[in-house]
Parts: sequence; structure tokens; C-alpha cells
Amino acid sequence: MKKKYRNVAMGGTFDVLHLGHLDLLKKAFDISFYVVIGLTSDYFAKERLKKNLKNPFEIRLNNLKALITREIGSTSFEITKLEEEFGPLILSNKIDCLVASSETSKKGELINKLRTDKGLDAIDIITVGLRMADDGLPISSTRIRNHEINPYGKVLGSKK
Repeated sequence: MKKKYRNVAMGGTFDVLHLGHLDLLKKAFDISFYVVIGLTSDYFAKERLKKNLKNPFEIRLNNLKALITREIGSTSFEITKLEEEFGPLILSNKIDCLVASSETSKKGELINKLRTDKGLDAIDIITVGLRMADDGLPISSTRIRNHEINPYGKVLGSKK
């Protein structure tokens, strides 16, 4: 596949890695020469996003690097710690695209407004659909932490 972008950005908590994360990563690496990944800090994830994390930042960082190495095989990326919602997306004129899930892509409109307010060009927003589990509901770290499904979307037992 021909690379369309120089630098693509994406971000997330990447707490319990699953097929949905892999879909996003594959899309970003397929369309870009370089990928900037914003990984939420523990503080930002817990206090601002109200996420109940299983893994601290360093473990999430190491797991994400290992997944990229194992499944994508690229070294053309950097992972930055996100202490705020948009990080380098609203500051850097080097980013030319955002890859986001259908769940978070609406933030792209706000990002482009903030960018243009700062005199930066708007960026393309590429939306990747959510990966569904065997039960037809989206795969998510929350569902995995709650032992509803595994990272591959297989349902783990019945709810009573």
C-alpha cells in the first residue's frame, strides 16, 4: 500500500491491548511513514478521563512497544506521554492526519478548530470502525477487565 501521509497521530490509554487497538495501529502504519502515538499518563487517565486502569503507564508503554514490534514490525514511531487531551496534535505542524476509532473520531472536528485557531492547517481524520466481539458488542479494555471477553473478542462465560 502506498503511504499517503508523512506523520500520522493517534492516541489512547492502551490499558489492556486487544484487536481493536491492533486495527487502529495497523491503519496508522499502513498509511504513514511515521506514527506519533499519544499514551495517556496515569494521572490523566484516572483523574480527567475517569478510567479505571489495570496497568500503570510504564507497563502500558512496554506492552504497546512490544505489540508494535511483534505485529507491525516497524520502528518508525514515537510514543509520547499525554498529560492533556490533545497533546502534540494542536501544537505540531508536522502532523498531517489523525487515526481514530469511530467512538472517538468526533474529537477530530474540535482538534481541527483548535489547530486553525493557532494558525495550523487542519488535518485529515481517518476513522477505523470498532472491532466487534463474538457477541456483537465492541471489544474494549473495560469489557476485558470485567472478564466479559478476552482480547480477541471471545465471550468468557455467561452473565447471571
